[in-house]
Amino acid sequence: MEIKGKVHCFFEQSGTFKNEFIKLGIPAEDYDIQNNFGQTDHTEDLFQAIDDAWDGKPSLFDGITKDDLILAFYPCIYFCSASETYYNFNNLNYRGKTQREKALYMIERGGRKYEFWARLIKFMVYCETNSLRLIVENPASGTHYLTLTGQFPYKPAYVDKDRSLRGDFFKKPTMYFFVNCSPGLGFTKQPNLNPKAVYGAKGSGQAGLCSEERSLISPTYAHNFINDQILGNVNFLKRPKLPATQV
Repeated sequence: MEIKGKVHCFFEQSGTFKNEFIKLGIPAEDYDIQNNFGQTDHTEDLFQAIDDAWDGKPSLFDGITKDDLILAFYPCIYFCSASETYYNFNNLNYRGKTQREKALYMIERGGRKYEFWARLIKFMVYCETNSLRLIVENPASGTHYLTLTGQFPYKPAYVDKDRSLRGDFFKKPTMYFFVNCSPGLGFTKQPNLNPKAVYGAKGSGQAGLCSEERSLISPTYAHNFINDQILGNVNFLKRPKLPATQV
């Protein structure tokens, strides 16, 4: 894939992918409603932007061209196997609650899950019908809305079953949906890194299931994934030299 314009990294606060694109000479910017890492270039309500674009209202999408690429780390809080356990009365988080209380929470959570699912479909269809290139990242482990057959209209174009092989902190199987573009064929293998919070992530101090630490992606993985699956010219790009804290 050739990127003549800019890369718009949606829902990415850490700047990991943005900074790797910039190192490769490709302009890139981060967009998110929060800025916990001090890397967010545009503090935007992306959900509102998606709704506005879908409804034909002015939005940040008006400034994105066919020469650009949107790389979206769409929130997976309702699209992971751990989330599915909340629809079981035996979930340990329901201790002390009545059956009615559990049911009401499930119904409320199911409503939020549907909103995230519906907005993601709007997002992808809008980009597809307006000829905007889009890559959406989400977990590939377990069964949920985005992995179950018949629950989502798009299928992932590429599934990275073990991110640590490309130099990430964790294995974390991940899938990528490609809209108006296709993944490359490269695979750059590197030893996985020590999963320390090298970005100063805020959290519990340990890499829990949904902690910021565990959601981070290493610069090495980002560099290799960009080369392998986005630019598709891994043999012609240099590997980044890792600082001592990451080896």
